[in-house]
Amino acid sequence: MSATYAIEPVPSQDEQFEHPALYYSGLDEFLAGTVPFVHDGLALDEPVAVAVPASRLEPLRVELGAAAQRVRFVNMAEVGRNPARILPDVLLAFADEHVGATRVRIVSEPIWSGRSAEEYPACLQHEALINLAFADSPATILCLYDTAGRTPEVLADVEATHPVVVDGGALRASTGYSIERVLADVNRPLPQPPQDRPLLVNAHLLGGGRQIAMAEARSAGLDEERVADVEMVANELLTNSIEHGGGTGLLRTWTENGHFLVEVQDSGQLLDPLAGRRRPGLLQYRGRGLYVVNQLADLVRISSTAGGTTVRAWFRLRVRRVRHWR
Repeated sequence: MSATYAIEPVPSQDEQFEHPALYYSGLDEFLAGTVPFVHDGLALDEPVAVAVPASRLEPLRVELGAAAQRVRFVNMAEVGRNPARILPDVLLAFADEHVGATRVRIVSEPIWSGRSAEEYPACLQHEALINLAFADSPATILCLYDTAGRTPEVLADVEATHPVVVDGGALRASTGYSIERVLADVNRPLPQPPQDRPLLVNAHLLGGGRQIAMAEARSAGLDEERVADVEMVANELLTNSIEHGGGTGLLRTWTENGHFLVEVQDSGQLLDPLAGRRRPGLLQYRGRGLYVVNQLADLVRISSTAGGTTVRAWFRLRVRRVRHWR
């Protein structure tokens, strides 16, 4: 039986929030779909943001001309490298910045040709969670999908996470829209580590667990800044397990496919599918753990059922990180 999130029934699409997907192929179709969308928003005095990979930003700026000065441009390949950052740091951040506006309008492209197979389920989860995070919100988020090289399975996932699609310039209802199904699919158990030698960590061994994670990170070749990030991620995950996951956490570290991985497993269950995807308040000192983990790691995947929770964080080797969080 597949795992499921313990969430309330998903709200239906309403008049406040609109979440269409736009299929395009090549730069001309990209511009044909995005330029009118941006101009329409500006004509209505709606705040507009565009978050797409850098290769698409400059052509869009040029096509918009003077109107580009009124648009927020975001390099999605940088800020959204970890898909779990897109909601808090791009979409919700822009909406929160413009509370009181009639509505906000955002162009978003979370999946591009450089995405890895490990990142894809996290991107799919992100697209499903947009519908929860923005339910009843005055916002239009247009998600772009380059159809070049996309498999039928990927296109089916697009329609499962978006209630409507723009296909060939025409708007139609999606086939198979079901974010419940998507959230269940991405919540399946993660692949087994290549070697299974976990360290059992409790409150008394928390410091030792951090030190082991740091030593393994150094051995893998991470620089000291990233070693410090690994320490914080291990600390946050183990602390969550000690406080909310039965008092202990199983810590695993290993290298795989050019990444150093940190995993913590416990007997608790994560009930909030948006945990870690909301920006904590400046004076909020608790409930920040998963948000911090998402900010520091290059990718985070979570599997959580009544039988326990596994959180796995990826750190790219030989790549310096640019900080985007306060």
